[in-house]
Amino acid sequence: MAAPQNHDVSKEKVLGVTRPGIKPDEVLDFYKKWSKEYDKDLDGEEYGGPRKVAQTLAALLGNRRDARVLDVAAGTGLCGQELSSLGFSNLDALDASQDMLDVAKTKNVYKNFLKEFLGPNRLNIEDDTYDGITACGLFCDGHVGPDCLDQLIRVVKPGGFICIGLRETLLHTSENCKTLEPRMEALQSDGLWQRVSREVFPGYCVGFDGVVYVHKVL
Repeated sequence: MAAPQNHDVSKEKVLGVTRPGIKPDEVLDFYKKWSKEYDKDLDGEEYGGPRKVAQTLAALLGNRRDARVLDVAAGTGLCGQELSSLGFSNLDALDASQDMLDVAKTKNVYKNFLKEFLGPNRLNIEDDTYDGITACGLFCDGHVGPDCLDQLIRVVKPGGFICIGLRETLLHTSENCKTLEPRMEALQSDGLWQRVSREVFPGYCVGFDGVVYVHKVL
């Protein structure tokens, strides 16, 4: 288990890179400086979110270990590592930070790497490409907002799953996240996807509870 001092440092960094009002360029600069120490600061004890998200998607895909999965906001590849440990090998990574992707490449769990911002902009991915998406830690200030959900749905095959994890408290405190659930519900009303589950769980990141959503693309 991480020493208390290390926990305090990790928490300070997490809260720093997601602080209210932080701009996307500041976020990228923060990750550029943090990328080499990120995995050490956020080990399995400090950041249980990637494991939970990966396990949740794996349970949905069952024995389809050849399923094609896109890990969005992949960072240094923590979620990809968890998927790989569960037997998945057809994984791609997408992130806006080249420095974080460079670390992810060293882990040899992804086939393709896409350096792109998630938002309303059209991703350089064909429709109906993936069987599933993992998305852990992308929704917070200065990062990604709910306007990316249409693109995530577009690139997943009908019947595929999108598994999203974030700090539960951000739903109430982050301007980027307060509209997340209403947007999810609107997309369901439009017939684009169907909620499968919503689960709050402990140990998401540096002592915060997390919430993991699963939606099935229609």
